[in-house]
Amino acid sequence: MKLISWNVNGLRACKEKGFEEAFQELDADFFCLQETKMQAGQLDLQFEGYDSYWNYAEKKGYSGTAVYTRHKPLNVSYGLGIDEHDHEGRVITLEMDDFFLVTVYTPNAQEGLRRLDYRMRWEDDFRCFLKKLDAEKPVVVCGDMNVAHEEIDLKNPKSNRRNAGFTDEERAKFSALLADGFVDSFRFLYPDQTDAYSWWSYRFRAREKNAGWRIDYFVVSERLAPMIEEAKIHSEIFGSDHCPVELRMRGGEWKVESGKWRVKSGE
Repeated sequence: MKLISWNVNGLRACKEKGFEEAFQELDADFFCLQETKMQAGQLDLQFEGYDSYWNYAEKKGYSGTAVYTRHKPLNVSYGLGIDEHDHEGRVITLEMDDFFLVTVYTPNAQEGLRRLDYRMRWEDDFRCFLKKLDAEKPVVVCGDMNVAHEEIDLKNPKSNRRNAGFTDEERAKFSALLADGFVDSFRFLYPDQTDAYSWWSYRFRAREKNAGWRIDYFVVSERLAPMIEEAKIHSEIFGSDHCPVELRMRGGEWKVESGKWRVKSGE
């Protein structure tokens, strides 16, 4: 099973920069988008063999998420079910037979950390949301989580200390999520890999210099970790200030056995 997540920083703009070609090339079972920056009816972009689900922000040209899927979900829900958080189109959850897939565009603490207090409330509520899902069946959560977790996850940690996305508070919330039974799939496979980034500023030729941040993730329930086959960062794909990230998991169907999930026999 192959999953892709990509903050497209405006899907209409990304479409003019090769999005459709990248979509076809990546050939994923699930393709999750963040920061679509669209309202309903502004772009009809469908792909043969895929259903799509969209969560639009009430504010025009802002935020927004989407999922393209080859596999029909049992149920689709939007947001966290908390009014404070559910006007910006930040979360879509697909319930599949054996797992939940959640795509998220985590709020940015913003310049001057003016939204940090709100970000902290979001983090607590989102973690509770994931834990409730995880109590029912395993979870795969992906998206722009707007935090570089450790110093290895950005090029210039010292000069970015206390900047949005690398505050002690945001990093601690990500640590708390992992401590609650979740795994950062990329670091699970590549704990020491450096210079692996998914976002680069448009300024100062940052992408050319690979002066970036790893803020786009696939995080999975701990009991799914043995099924992680590959985690990739597609820095070769342009079209946004973020690049797509990938997760591949062994087998397409799982079953529970003695409280643990494993690939079905023969897969």
